[in-house]
Amino acid sequence: MSVLKTLIERHRQGKKSIAVLVDPDKADDPVKLLQLINLASENCIDFFFVGGSIITTSNLASVVKLIKENVTIPVILFPGNAIQIEPTADALLFLSLISGRNPELLIGQHVVAAPIIRNTNLEVIPTGYLLINSGRTTSVAYISNTTPIPDDKYALAACTAMAGEMLGLQSIYLDAGSGADKEISTKMIAAVRKAVNVPLIIGGGINTSQKVFSALEAGADMIVIGNALEKDPNLLIEISDRIYELNQSVEAGK
Repeated sequence: MSVLKTLIERHRQGKKSIAVLVDPDKADDPVKLLQLINLASENCIDFFFVGGSIITTSNLASVVKLIKENVTIPVILFPGNAIQIEPTADALLFLSLISGRNPELLIGQHVVAAPIIRNTNLEVIPTGYLLINSGRTTSVAYISNTTPIPDDKYALAACTAMAGEMLGLQSIYLDAGSGADKEISTKMIAAVRKAVNVPLIIGGGINTSQKVFSALEAGADMIVIGNALEKDPNLLIEISDRIYELNQSVEAGK
């Protein structure tokens, strides 16, 4: 089953997913990366996301290769621009930054990337990407030259996501940004969840199992964890336990 079909089916069933985000710039130590891969595998994560706002190293391919050599967990590219394409990955989030008004990230980079992607076997997942204010300027806000949606403008985020779905985008990603001061509020997540029927992905600022649980309860289908694992790798154990319990309760309720 394709990644998108898996996400849609899990959304339909009410099951939750977890993805570990690997920034190639921070994964220059193969030993540490392998430790993270093994930890993720032991805790049954669903996906690896690979990418970043800006990549200054040339190890995107080697990061994808190391993951795929050691686990069968799908590897999904999370590109910051048109050059972050690695054909050996399984899928690619074709991100349109619909929270901003920068034409390069609404369609410009996509035009450049499209013919390259067409010549690969990557599964393309059209995704509406919304930046939500996290209390400070994040790398993605700076690089994208866009203003995040204020964290208390729930209706604005909901209508933006709704428009993205109507345009044919097949998933919505709310992101507070890498290393965010605070996570996206449950009110924001719930408002967007109510507005759209496609899978909802949440990332940025999620650094405790309680924050994971709260986001999932509010309506998130997938949680993306990145920076928090650098400080506390064991957090993944707590998070996976939470999601396992939630999914088991869904199964029991059928």
